[in-house]
Amino acid sequence: MKKLKSLLFIAPFIFISDKGTKPLPRPQRQFKEANEFSCEVPLKWLAMQLEIIKSPPSKIFLDPSVLAYCGVSLYEAVVNGMPAYQTLTGQLADMPEMPKTLPGASYHWATCANAALAFITRSFLVNATNANKISIDSLEKALNETFMKDVDGATLHRSVEYGKEVARLIFEWSKTDGSLAVNPPYVPPKGEGLWAPTPPDFSNAAVPYKGKNRLMVTGSEDGTDQPKPPAYSTEPSSDYYKMVKEVYDISQHLTAADSATAMYYRDNPGYPAGGHYFSTLSQVFSQAKPTLDMAALAYARAGIALNDAIIICYKAKYKYNVERPIRYIREVLGHPTWLALFNTPAHPEFPAGHAFTSAAVMEMLTSVFGDHFHFIDHTYDFLGMAPREFNSLNDLATDAAISRIYAGVHYRWSIEKGNKWGKAVAENILAKVMFLRE
Repeated sequence: MKKLKSLLFIAPFIFISDKGTKPLPRPQRQFKEANEFSCEVPLKWLAMQLEIIKSPPSKIFLDPSVLAYCGVSLYEAVVNGMPAYQTLTGQLADMPEMPKTLPGASYHWATCANAALAFITRSFLVNATNANKISIDSLEKALNETFMKDVDGATLHRSVEYGKEVARLIFEWSKTDGSLAVNPPYVPPKGEGLWAPTPPDFSNAAVPYKGKNRLMVTGSEDGTDQPKPPAYSTEPSSDYYKMVKEVYDISQHLTAADSATAMYYRDNPGYPAGGHYFSTLSQVFSQAKPTLDMAALAYARAGIALNDAIIICYKAKYKYNVERPIRYIREVLGHPTWLALFNTPAHPEFPAGHAFTSAAVMEMLTSVFGDHFHFIDHTYDFLGMAPREFNSLNDLATDAAISRIYAGVHYRWSIEKGNKWGKAVAENILAKVMFLRE
């Protein structure tokens, strides 16, 4: 009897009979977790979004914050299939409670992701062409038809409704971030060294109130400020004069490689308003082939960092109102016909936005894919530009940053400080937002 008890304790799936021993079948696990699905769904939706916002031909404006809301929608749609991870409700500012999954009910996480990304894409791209809207519908339908082969109708329906409700709540949340606020016309301050519309088009200030929008992570800007540029001066011996003169000197000795770097990150034509990061994310997914859970984590982290980095960056831009190089080069250095490689962006110079935002996003992607992610960027193959090769994602951020001094639209000071600033914001977010359960 003692021997029998011992046997039953060691091998609970063995039963004893007068016919000998026979292994019992292991009970099949009813539910798949998110890490058992590929990144097919977010990859296909990123491709769809990129095709729609590509300029030319569509020229649809897409606020960079959309990447954040898409990423959070994806993450929340599948996080209940990620046992080690937790919701961002209670961690992101004013984020609503997410719907609950039904106890004991099965969910097909790829279907949840598909429904969420379809809903959030439609919601943000209401100005898409009819052809684009048909493509959105077709992609959602095609993926669901594929999933129907693997899951019963009740689970499919339950998963669709769950993903849609997550995205609906996220979209409603997005409406309260300040981006829909009506602000008075912006009148730039006047004075020496302060920003003013620049030649040749003299466009009015772009998004002057972006810095008033809600941060997703309260405190993501804490302790991240960088020193502002040297005090304005027209003295040739001053740091300010030297800072601007470097931009002019570089412009007179640009190599073909320097010019190519500058034009690669012009991003219009191309993927304006942060779309380049959609492309980077898509290509990282194609190369790394992460499971759905890791794709959702990367998408959410990158989007949150981009959202907060842009808000903090523009808040600083309109706080300091530093002039662009073109005015000083023409009026002080005495080169009245000088032009940057392309039209200077219509907002103050400091800090450099490309340096700031690329550092924040690439730091987040590095937190998921590692420090030595070899990567070839094919973002602008469709424009006939040569792809760019990097030994790490942070190297891409460095490349994007330095491109702006080659273009003649930023100072080295603003580029270097912007890069540090963006990385510090990302580090703050990683410290404050607990994706993993404790």
